[in-house]
Amino acid sequence: MPELPEVETMRRGVSVIVGATITGADRPRCRLKPIAVWPRIDAFRRRVTGRRIQAIDRIGKRVSLRLDSGAAVVFEPRMTGLILLADPPDREHLRFRLALDGVPVPELLFWDRRGLGSVRLALPEQWDRLYGPDRLGPDALTISVNQLQQRLSGSRRPIKVALLDQRSVAGIGNLYASEILHVAGIHPASSCDRLNGVDWQRLHEAMLLVLAEAIRYEGSTLADGTYRNALNDPGSYQSHHRVYDRAGQLCGSCRRTVIQRIVQAQRSTFFCPDCQIEPQIR
Repeated sequence: MPELPEVETMRRGVSVIVGATITGADRPRCRLKPIAVWPRIDAFRRRVTGRRIQAIDRIGKRVSLRLDSGAAVVFEPRMTGLILLADPPDREHLRFRLALDGVPVPELLFWDRRGLGSVRLALPEQWDRLYGPDRLGPDALTISVNQLQQRLSGSRRPIKVALLDQRSVAGIGNLYASEILHVAGIHPASSCDRLNGVDWQRLHEAMLLVLAEAIRYEGSTLADGTYRNALNDPGSYQSHHRVYDRAGQLCGSCRRTVIQRIVQAQRSTFFCPDCQIEPQIR
């Protein structure tokens, strides 16, 4: 589930380890199917031990630890991955650990209940192939309205589906796409090529507003309780959702229509039919 706000919260939460020297890397004993780690742990450990963490970045929905060797340790949380400095929710799903020296915390942990996440040591010569512009679009927090329109307006896909395409714009997932479209007043089934300049401006403004709000509240911890910040505390943006997972409830914006749920690209979409008028009516 972690999307841009949750991953950005993770990045900020672990920023205290900038300057640390990595003294070890291991995969804690786990009876569950192991997560993907590249390269194999022996080679991984050999290449990172003794290296200094120079910076921590976010690449879409991933956290990247940039090392003084020029390589980067990239964590991809996927559905249930957490990057932690404090005790994980349990030890059973602890998947990866970096031992640290020179900072107040002794280790960085990667915990993943479903085991769909990954950890990769990306070498400089691999970076563009893995995370370059052919793989990921501009970040949702920095993309301009002109870039957004240019990258999506030629598509006939529904705008909700297009926003999930990480090659077009990086960082937005299912939850925040619904929230952004509600704030923008755009129906999720609207075809990208039918939106006008005013629509794209509203969409861009809504994207920045919703993502900034969610980061301020440290992301959304949903009913399953999986997402936690770096100190194993829940986010609180779920208390401010406008439409997501609120089907059948009265819309808080218009206060006269109940929120509806539809399925797009096998994902749930939530919207208010009064605030977000259907494309043929618009």
